[in-house]
Amino acid sequence: MQPAEENVVTVAVWNVEHNGHDKDGADHRRHRAYDVLAEYRPDLVFRQELTHAHLDGSRALYEEANRLGLWPFMAPGTPESPNPTGVLLSTDLFQVDAYYTHATGGWHPICNPLVRLKDPEGRPSEKALSLASVHLCSYDPATRAREAKRLVTLGAPGRTALFGGDMNSYPHRTDEEKVPLPDWSDPLLSDAAHFEHRTVERDGQRVSDTVPDQILAGGRQVFVEAGNYAATTLGQAHALEPTANLWRKDQGRRSRIDRLYFSPALAPALLSLEVVADDDVAEVSDHALLIARFDRAQMFAALSATSAGAAR
Repeated sequence: MQPAEENVVTVAVWNVEHNGHDKDGADHRRHRAYDVLAEYRPDLVFRQELTHAHLDGSRALYEEANRLGLWPFMAPGTPESPNPTGVLLSTDLFQVDAYYTHATGGWHPICNPLVRLKDPEGRPSEKALSLASVHLCSYDPATRAREAKRLVTLGAPGRTALFGGDMNSYPHRTDEEKVPLPDWSDPLLSDAAHFEHRTVERDGQRVSDTVPDQILAGGRQVFVEAGNYAATTLGQAHALEPTANLWRKDQGRRSRIDRLYFSPALAPALLSLEVVADDDVAEVSDHALLIARFDRAQMFAALSATSAGAAR
């Protein structure tokens, strides 16, 4: 039985390509993105590529926040990439305790508010929840691995985390995926730079980079990957639909590079994960929109002092 709407926490993950700015200066895609997001009434949004959102007193950042009725946080851009990450959240649902950014070696810093979930009476949870929007390096597998290791610190003993973003790499449980890894021998995959950016050497061969997902959700499983959990535990096969690239044809088949992760204690709270790649989304960005829904009461219980969750 699904909980009532007010007892569901709706989480969105979306890389809006260059924040909806076109090369000719038009920004209609940005405003269309606000409309698309608003339809889902998210309580929490992990955004990537907030390009130019810092200009004019961060006017575009607050414009998006006001459209969604949320409070924004944004990590700084860098000389290497002016496309920062951001988190927008409901202050009706979350009490903000602190805000951090994590530098990861010259690429996109991690945007990391620390919050407490409120119960329906407005009382904050005993344990804090570490939220993070991430955009792993697009060009260097070694940097992506380092960034993933940095994210592991959010799941250290005694900490609970929920984060999502563009991982620019692939899920490691390939036998459970709906879409195969890229076929790098496919002549239609003609972007040679893409091959260099997205593969690693293993046993003398170049293979798809699954290392970040292995670090985050493999081994001893510091985190649970929402798409895999929704498909294998909740029976939602659609959660494994690919997320990118919705525009280009020279990078082979679409892949599931946008993902959501959480500490195992939060797994019982996950209700669903939806990959939205309809015409409205594709009009705005080359990445699909992820919509996850969590049971608020279950989340609150996971953040109680005595909680001890587990997952696959």
